[in-house]
Amino acid sequence: MPRVSNPRRDDPDAERGPLRRCIATREALPKEAMLRFALGPGRVVVPDPAGRLPGRGLWLAAQDEALRKALKTGAFAKAARGAVQLPDDLPEMILRLLRARIREFLGFARRGGEAVAGREAVLDWLRTRPVALLMQASDGSPAERERLLGNREVPVYMPLTGAELGGIFGRERAVHVAVLPGRLAGSLQAEAARLAGFLPA
Repeated sequence: MPRVSNPRRDDPDAERGPLRRCIATREALPKEAMLRFALGPGRVVVPDPAGRLPGRGLWLAAQDEALRKALKTGAFAKAARGAVQLPDDLPEMILRLLRARIREFLGFARRGGEAVAGREAVLDWLRTRPVALLMQASDGSPAERERLLGNREVPVYMPLTGAELGGIFGRERAVHVAVLPGRLAGSLQAEAARLAGFLPA
């Protein structure tokens, strides 16, 4: 019987299975808890939150500490097996791209009738529908957030400002957004968690 060679456990080329190995911490984690990078033209390191860019993936735990360690130790070049170009604003680029994905998923949810904005509309959904999560403006009032939630056990995320949330719903500002259960709610939770991991402590 012919032997089947298995990929090395630390091989960054091995993008098979549910786990990926972080180039900085060497920890194997679910890919949902990580961020993929790819090499663009000129071997420029490009964040790939959607995981769709061609070429070998370089996986990093979605943690600010892991990113700082990777930049300090040259982990991207080691994983890519050669010199790479790192954008000067790589940390800010990561945050921009993850926030953009959250806006995109919220836009899909709004158009599909799976998300609503505004205090009264959100309260109505909390009373009458199985709300999966709340997106609250990061610059909103904590006290108002508490009053809205009451004793309800609903996950709350604050990845965007009131102006950013408002833009998705065609208004100047939105503080409260409710999202119904479904694939988009799961995607929003995953992206919000990744974004929170990359925010500096």
